[in-house]
Amino acid sequence: MILNQYYIDCLSHASYLVADEKTKRAIVVDPRRDITEYLDDAKSLGLTIEGVINTHFHADFVSGHLEFAEATGAWIGFGEAAETDYPIRRLAHGTHISLGDVDIEVLSTPGHTWESISLLIRETPDAQPTAVLTGDSLFIGDVGRPDLANLGDSTNTDLARAMFKTVHETLLKLPDDVKVMPAHGAGSSCGKNMSSELVSTIGAQRMTNPSVQPMSEDDFVKLITTGQPAIPGYFRADADLNRRVHNVLGESRPIRELSPEEARERLTDDKTVVIDTRDPEVFTAAHLDGSVNVGLGGRYAETCGMVASLTDPIVLVTPPGTESEGALRLARIGYDNVVGFVPIDTDNGEFPDYLADLVRNGERVTVRELADMLAEGAVTLIDVRNPGEREDGVIDGSLHIPLPQLGERVDEIPRDKPIVVHCRGGWRSCVAASLLRSRGHNEISDLIGGYEAWELEGPVVTR
Repeated sequence: MILNQYYIDCLSHASYLVADEKTKRAIVVDPRRDITEYLDDAKSLGLTIEGVINTHFHADFVSGHLEFAEATGAWIGFGEAAETDYPIRRLAHGTHISLGDVDIEVLSTPGHTWESISLLIRETPDAQPTAVLTGDSLFIGDVGRPDLANLGDSTNTDLARAMFKTVHETLLKLPDDVKVMPAHGAGSSCGKNMSSELVSTIGAQRMTNPSVQPMSEDDFVKLITTGQPAIPGYFRADADLNRRVHNVLGESRPIRELSPEEARERLTDDKTVVIDTRDPEVFTAAHLDGSVNVGLGGRYAETCGMVASLTDPIVLVTPPGTESEGALRLARIGYDNVVGFVPIDTDNGEFPDYLADLVRNGERVTVRELADMLAEGAVTLIDVRNPGEREDGVIDGSLHIPLPQLGERVDEIPRDKPIVVHCRGGWRSCVAASLLRSRGHNEISDLIGGYEAWELEGPVVTR
C-alpha cells in the first residue's frame, strides 16, 4: 500500500494519495487545485489516478477535483448527501472501493457538514484497518466545527449533535492503533484546538483530545459551538464554489509586471486591492499608499481572503521572483483575480521612481508607549484576535473586532482618537492597521509583539 500525505502550512491543509503497489491504481483525497505534485509522484511511481474523493465541501480552499477530472479523466467522489453541478460518484456509508489488494471503506461522518465522510484504509480487504482519513470530522486535538459550510436548512446545533454521534458511535469505535490522518492541522480556522502533529492514532485521541472526552451531548454541543475562530468572509463562497462547475487552474499562467501607467492607475483605483507581501517590519518602514500588508511568511492565503473578495482585482507588491508564488497561493482559495504585480528592488527595498509620491510609512508602538497612551485616555485600542484567544486575557479598554470581521465593521471604530491595533504576536495587527489605513483611517499604529509582549511587560491584564 502507498499512503502519502501532502501538507501545506499556509492553509494548514493535508491531502492524500492512496494506491496499491501491485495494481498501480490510485485515488487522491482532498487535493488542492495545483495538482502537479500529485501527478509527478504518480508518474514516478507508475500509478494511474482513477478517482478523486473530497471528504466534504471544503470552505477554506478550492479543491482540485475538476483539475484532476480534466487532466486524468478521474471520477469525482463525495458523500451521499452531496449535491453538485457536475457528475459525481455518491459514496454511501459502508461502500468499499477496491484498488486491488488495498481496500477503502467509506464511513458517513456528518457533523462538520452533512455530506462529510471519512475513509478507512486497509492493506487487504480482510486486514485490520491501517488508517482513517477523517477530513474535517476528527482532528488531532479537536473535532470539526459545525458552522463553516452549513449549506442546508438545518441549524449549526443540528450538525453539532450529528458530530457527537459521529465521534462516539463511528470514529471512536475503531481500534486504538488506527492512524488518524485529518485534512487540517494547527492554525486552521476549521477548529480551535488543533495540534501541530500531522498523524495520530484513535487511541491517542481517545486519551488526549479534549473534544472527544466523555461528556453529555449538550456539553459537547456547547464546547464546539463557542469560542471558535471568526470565519473569513470567503469561506462560504468557497464551499459553494466547490459544488459548482468553475474554471480550472492554469498553473503556468504568468503574472505580469504592470507598466508604470497601469501601476499608477491600479494603485489609485478604489476597486483594486493592493497586497504587499513583505514582512511587517519592512512594510511599516515604507509602503505604497492604500496597500494592505499580508506577508508571504504567515497565513497568507487565508488572510488575503479576509481583506479582499473573490471579485476584487488584486495587485501584488512583491520582490521580483515571488509574484507567482503569491498568485498561486491566492488561486488555491479561488482568487484567480491577480491582474499583475509591482516590483520592489530586492537589494534596497525601494520602489520604482515613478511611484515615489505614493510611498508612505507606518507606525508601531511598544508596550510602554501603549500603556502611557491608555493611561492618558488618548487612544482607541482594537483587539483583532479570535474569541477563544481572549480567554487567555485582554487589555482593559480594548474594542474586540476579530480580523476576519474588520473590513465589514470599520464604521464601528471611533475616529476621534489615534488607533492602536493588537493581535497575539504582531503579524495580524500589521494586516489590520494597513487595512484600516486603506479604508481612510489615519493615525494608526500596531503593537509590537502583540498581546504576548503586553502580558510579559504590561501593567494591566484582565483574566
